[in-house]
Amino acid sequence: MRRLALAAALLCGTALAIPAPAGAQVFRWANDGDVNSMDPYGRNETFLLSFNANIYEPLVRRNKEMGIEPALAERWEQPSPTLWRFHLRQGVKFSDGTPFTAEDVVFSAERVRAQGSNLAAVLSSVKEVRKVDDHTVEIETLAPDPILLQEITTWAIMSKAWAEKNNATKPADLTSREENFATRNAMGTGPFRLVSREPDRKTVLERNPAWWDKPTHNIERAELNIIANDATRVAALLSGEVDFVYTVPPQDVTRIGNSQGVRIIQGPELRTIYLGMDQLRPELLKSDVKGKNPFKDARVRRAVYQAIDINAIHRTVMRGQSHPTGLMWGPGVNGYVEAEDTRLPLDAAGAKKLLAEAGYPDGFGVTMDCPNDRYVNDEAICTAIVSMLARIGVRVNLNAQTRARYFAEINAPRFNTSFYLLGWTPATGDAHNAIFNLIASRDGKSRGNFNNGGIANARIDALTDLIAVETDAAKRQGMINEVGRIVRDEALYVPLHQQQIVWAARNTAEVVQTPDNYFALRHARLKDK
Repeated sequence: MRRLALAAALLCGTALAIPAPAGAQVFRWANDGDVNSMDPYGRNETFLLSFNANIYEPLVRRNKEMGIEPALAERWEQPSPTLWRFHLRQGVKFSDGTPFTAEDVVFSAERVRAQGSNLAAVLSSVKEVRKVDDHTVEIETLAPDPILLQEITTWAIMSKAWAEKNNATKPADLTSREENFATRNAMGTGPFRLVSREPDRKTVLERNPAWWDKPTHNIERAELNIIANDATRVAALLSGEVDFVYTVPPQDVTRIGNSQGVRIIQGPELRTIYLGMDQLRPELLKSDVKGKNPFKDARVRRAVYQAIDINAIHRTVMRGQSHPTGLMWGPGVNGYVEAEDTRLPLDAAGAKKLLAEAGYPDGFGVTMDCPNDRYVNDEAICTAIVSMLARIGVRVNLNAQTRARYFAEINAPRFNTSFYLLGWTPATGDAHNAIFNLIASRDGKSRGNFNNGGIANARIDALTDLIAVETDAAKRQGMINEVGRIVRDEALYVPLHQQQIVWAARNTAEVVQTPDNYFALRHARLKDK
């Protein structure tokens, strides 16, 4: 692994031990888990997308207030309900000096929908992306798409020439642990460029001096350090070894807040943490029940739901840093209605009765898959749920893994799970994103790619298609509400909470926190120490 890391660093054009220029502003930060890939299509996961957004850019991006603003496209118009024309920014170059043109956009459209990509959903409504001239592209949708601009904010544009030169024209499938040149190397148009990559240890970026935009940051070099241990990560911040910590343990928030020279930065996150169950296979992969699948029965799913004391998780595991929810999308997401945000009641006795009615009076055993380095207190949440389900006779074997192994196991195309915990942030800021990706049935293309439990509900599928094209806000909201009620009544998922974003920084570091939990180095500044 060390040899591979060194080789990757040399391919990036520099050795691992390159010192920062004298007087340069070096921003050192830490997280508990790594990015997993430098390929922006490698995984539809916030930390990966956020980190790679420092290197790669979309046609349109979000600003500090989460609004849409021009990026690689400087302007656009909509000649018809299904046609968008984007005028590309001229004079932009990739960091190897290659000019950015319409060819790169068309290539990126093909690549993001190729086998191995985990981001095909961003263009799910798109029929064709075509070149008009070197600085104009048209995107034709299958039907009117009122949120196309929001959908493509996470679609990073890659260099066609660089990908072809390095045999990386298709993404490597992370679920199969594949790699290609783009896994450990990067070439974008963004404010930073990759200097070196040591997986699970350190990744170094440096300022791109040829960036087309006017920098507001003053960072010359940024070093991401992977510090898995919570206590060690916090100690690095308090000692000044790092300037910023992305994942802060809830148990250390008060301590950090009371320490001199550092501060807590906290706000609501759009991400919903939830439990999923395999509702597709005739027999569960990981259970002591043979010949049938308990989770196909809505009574069993409701029993699991009603056994979970979400207020106890909020109080003891999350230490108040969560918003318990009954929906798969939360406050701040377009389509969220507070009156609809209700849960099935906590009722252990009722849950036991439901299990008995379903034919499991003595309960059953099942393995629960859980990450241990992805969400706030993820393993602790799963451990609490194991105890809660034991009270109704559901015997849970907890299988907690690092994010790289976990996602490769439970996500497409394997879906190798029976019961699992995941989180989802609607990248578009719209409820349709969660419905399309998590709840609608899998179509083998992009819809339902994160429907890991194999939910298949004809009414939800019909509503998903209607919501995508409905321009009447009231009608659209009514359909979103209906999906939410079906999910709750049928216990298709067990929503848990929206976690709080909790960052910590030295007082010498200025950062901007947004509810999508993206950390953009282009908004960061270091004061004199």
